[in-house]
Amino acid sequence: MLNYQNILLTIDFSGHDLFVAQKAQALAEQFHATLHILHVLDNIPMPDTPYGTVIPLSEDSAYELLENEKNKLVQISDQLNIAPSRRWLIWGEPQQEITQLAIQQQIDLIIVGSHDRHGLAVLMGSTAKDVLYHAECDVLAVHIKKPG
Repeated sequence: MLNYQNILLTIDFSGHDLFVAQKAQALAEQFHATLHILHVLDNIPMPDTPYGTVIPLSEDSAYELLENEKNKLVQISDQLNIAPSRRWLIWGEPQQEITQLAIQQQIDLIIVGSHDRHGLAVLMGSTAKDVLYHAECDVLAVHIKKPG
């Protein structure tokens, strides 16, 4: 059986991150793997900063939206005991940034949450599907069911 060494947990701050994170943490423990975490900023405008697309979590920013996103990532990472050197906050298109980081960090399993899609969302696709088709490593889509 394949033994994963580096697992990348992707989070979108949808409210289901803890459910997906617990599954990622359990797999990391089972395989004695290193857990990494990534949030891609695709829904807030990018301020004019010297950071480029990778946002250092140790830097302070006057940009309130960015600080809120950084704080959320730090909070989840702290709960999972993920070292700061394995936390990633990147501006860009999620599928592209996830697959590029996976290559750079020698990730062998990407974990994404997969939401139910209806209507136009089915036709337009999802990040989980796009990552599955473009990743060079295994991808685990954790199905997130709506309550009810």
